[in-house]
Amino acid sequence: MSENEAVVTSLPSVQPTLRVVPMPYDANHNGDIFGGWIMSHVDVAGGVEAYRRAQGRVTTVAVNSFVFKQAVRIGDVVSFYASIIETGHTSIKVDVAVYAERSLPEARVVKVTEAVLTYVAINQHGEKRLLPVAG
Repeated sequence: MSENEAVVTSLPSVQPTLRVVPMPYDANHNGDIFGGWIMSHVDVAGGVEAYRRAQGRVTTVAVNSFVFKQAVRIGDVVSFYASIIETGHTSIKVDVAVYAERSLPEARVVKVTEAVLTYVAINQHGEKRLLPVAG
């Protein structure tokens, strides 16, 4: 996919779960942010939504899909939008969409990553527990 195909006119209308600016130490020698840096922030954003739904501790049990569409660069403002797409008795599946706001050479928003992760609610001993009734 060329960079022009990934250009979006604006960010989603909802508030992001997480917003971060990557720094030079997060990048390789070409100035592209390491995929692992992005993956860890996707897991944090997904975990925030899962934690809210579980009303307590959760743990990541699966990365169901992860697609890198565009590189993230030093200085991009990276926004992570997490939303729950499915729940089970103990599990929560979360979709995370990631956008980068770029200012050079012209201002634009680019969708850089999409991922789906599964979390499981756990108790203080790390054992699975039932999700509370959604309310």
